[in-house]
Order: sequence, then C-alpha cells, then structure tokens
Amino acid sequence: MHDRSYTLDDVTVAMGTYNEAAAIDTVLTDIADATDDRARVVCVDGSSDRTPEIAREHGATVIEQEPQGYGVAVAAALDAADTPVVITTDCDNTYPMERIPAFLARINEGYDVVSGDRLYWGADTMPAFNRLGNAAFAAITSLLVGERVHDTTTGMRAYRAPVIDAIDWTQNTGLSAELLIRPLCRNYDVIEEPIGYADRLGDTKLDPLEGGAEILGSILKVCAEERLP
Repeated sequence: MHDRSYTLDDVTVAMGTYNEAAAIDTVLTDIADATDDRARVVCVDGSSDRTPEIAREHGATVIEQEPQGYGVAVAAALDAADTPVVITTDCDNTYPMERIPAFLARINEGYDVVSGDRLYWGADTMPAFNRLGNAAFAAITSLLVGERVHDTTTGMRAYRAPVIDAIDWTQNTGLSAELLIRPLCRNYDVIEEPIGYADRLGDTKLDPLEGGAEILGSILKVCAEERLP
C-alpha cells in the first residue's frame, strides 16, 4: 500500500507521437477534460506534420527527436515523467481518456500497474487480424509468465513511478508487451482493467505482419530474460 493517496496533480500522461495531427487535438482535449486539466502531458515526437505544435498549444511538454520507433519514443516519455504516477496512452484517439481517474483509483487501492484490457468487450473496432493476433499474444504470454493475461499489447496503462524507474526497458516495437511482462515477472501487483477501444483517427503507422512478428519476438525474449538466474 502507498504511503498516501495520489491525486490528478500527481499524474503524468506519457506518449510517443508521430504524425498524428488528425488526432492529437482530440486526445489532449480529452485528457484535459478527464483530469480537470491537472495532469501533466509529455509527448516525445518525431513528426513532420503539426503534431508537436498542436501539443504545445495544449500545454504539453514536447521532446522532439528523430523518429526511432514506438518504444524509443515511449521510453523517453516515461523517462521524462517526474510524477508519482505515470499513465501511458497512444496518440490516435483509440483509448478512453475518461478512464484516467479510474486507473488512478486502482493505483490508490495499492496496485503497482493497472493495464487496460481492450479485448474484454470484444474490441469490435479493431481489425479482425489484429484482434486475433492480440488474443494470441495474450495466450502465449499467459503460458510463459504462468498468470492469465488478457491483453498484452495495450497502450493504456498506469504505473507507480518506482516500477518505471526500477526496470531497464529494452524493446522498441514490442515495448507495450515488455511494459507488462517485466512487472508481472518481478511480482509487482498488476491488475487488468477493462476499457473500450475506438476507431483510430488518421492512418496507422504499424504494418500488422512485420509489427506482429517483432512483438512476438519481444514477448519470447523478455520472458526468457526474466527467467534467467
């Protein structure tokens, strides 16, 4: 259990952003509405469009760097966060920002990690191939970690900052899986919280076959590393 309860002033929302001008305004507006404009936002950006300018207009901290992939950007955003609670999300408007207070409430119940479960209600807006792949990733992860996992690759999670600080994050495309697997393997208190999942705004940047293969490789690699003596 924590020494104290955290408030929305103790939250940073961290994300990597890349050419999401079609969505970033909506996402940041939703974050402000859900948190009464109290949460901080950190975006690590490699965009060639107006994404960073729009983010700054909303008061977000924007760290610009050359595009190096999903995991590099998100890890940099996590590293830049300086609050007791950090919430990750994607910048494409697929995740329900109105659930941020509920995630924070779970952290205040004593959990170290709160992981959004998109598949609980079917994730009907997700392409069928992606939905099948995510279910397979969850089944493989469950087998390897010895604990039932429903959504290994969700982008929306809440963490107590010491969890983030204690672990070296090594994966890029597969960082979303690593961000769940390493805490599970290290016996942090993790809970999955059902969330909705919406159609993205703008074009996807991830090739499902290539990205899926990289994510699977990350799952196998991270699980093997966590079980080394």
